[in-house]
Amino acid sequence: METLYQDIREKMAAGKKGRILIVEDEKKIAEITRAYLEREGYAVAHAEDGESAIKLLKEGFDLVLLDLMLPDIQGEELCEMIRKDSDVPIIMVTAKSDEDERVKGLGLGADDYVVKPFSPKELVARVNAHLRRTRKPTPVMSFNGGALLINVKNHEVLRQQTPVTLTPTEFKILLLLAERPEAVMTRSQLVNVVLGYDFEGYERTIDAHVKNLRQKIEDDPKEPAYVKTVYGLGYKFIGARDED
Repeated sequence: METLYQDIREKMAAGKKGRILIVEDEKKIAEITRAYLEREGYAVAHAEDGESAIKLLKEGFDLVLLDLMLPDIQGEELCEMIRKDSDVPIIMVTAKSDEDERVKGLGLGADDYVVKPFSPKELVARVNAHLRRTRKPTPVMSFNGGALLINVKNHEVLRQQTPVTLTPTEFKILLLLAERPEAVMTRSQLVNVVLGYDFEGYERTIDAHVKNLRQKIEDDPKEPAYVKTVYGLGYKFIGARDED
């Protein structure tokens, strides 16, 4: 066992972009996820159950991909255990697709929620986004070759180098989506995060805010380059992030 941990330590030290722990009992999913992450330059370790994950976490990781349906311990419980001692980013990966389950997972301290089956490329994009945010502040986010700039600190947005006046709610929606590229945010999630859990209006209020946002940042609101509607679910950000 000690030899195993030594091998893991050496692999972790060799990771160029960061160290990722995959907690997943389905071997095929773990192997595919590992392959994509290693191709991206990450050092990856894999735990097939909660007990192994707890031991491996002592080695230190930059992000955890956590399956919720483990053979020995519920992923939600493991998430709470991790969160008591660490602020490492946690992305829940699970077959539980119910919206209430997603909200519950985020409430337990997870930073993101991916439903199986998922796109490995999208998962890598989410990992990249979370690690960019945790490693260093990004005062200005640039998209589509500088066509859209978001100054996070000053709450300013420029479209084609021209200042755009957004309401506080519009800015929150844009930033929330832009920080989670390709991640679908439901109307309910947007309401809870942007307007607050005690908001008593209709979820469709978000649609009106998004419509106004598109009028201000899109060249053609009917063919958006940034905020795309995912019919039956909500919205996602599709702008291409420029290198920092």
